[in-house]
Amino acid sequence: MSDTKNDNTTIDFQTHGKLDDRGVIVTEQSNIDQLSSRGYGITENKTLTLTFYEALYLHDKGMLTVKNKKNTTINFQTLLYAYQAINENAWINYIVYRDLRSRGYIVREGFGIGTEFRVYERGTYGKDSATYMILGTQEGKPLNIQTLSDILQQCQNQKKELVLAVINRRGEIVYYSVSQLTFNPKTP
Repeated sequence: MSDTKNDNTTIDFQTHGKLDDRGVIVTEQSNIDQLSSRGYGITENKTLTLTFYEALYLHDKGMLTVKNKKNTTINFQTLLYAYQAINENAWINYIVYRDLRSRGYIVREGFGIGTEFRVYERGTYGKDSATYMILGTQEGKPLNIQTLSDILQQCQNQKKELVLAVINRRGEIVYYSVSQLTFNPKTP
């Protein structure tokens, strides 16, 4: 993964959505097409469901207004609280997602193997499979080595590179490529 920032998201359209238990639902067809072609959301039954981190990102960029069930417009913080109610790593996921998107990557939800995201090389979304699987964590937060090994094995089985995204205390993200580690007993 390259280190260059290349945020190609411009405010060339704006849409609105409705807060849902799974994220934010967009129903306007022209916006559904624009968003899905850029790698956002999941389309089903003529609606687009944005994950919370996608909705937070688009809200922050000024491209999405979100209304709650009472039809009241909600702010970024309220949207984040809704996400935190279902995911204790909400802020970490959002920060990593925002950073990857700002670097020009298409970022989709992980495959449920312990990774938060799958990331496509620039220009390959819709043409090729994801190259990277991203596991986000905070500096100083313990990470079980067996869990990490299991996730790595599953990524390798899918021919994906595992990348550990570590958010340091200043909020900066450092990416580490994870490869197989073997422990050999040392004999005297």
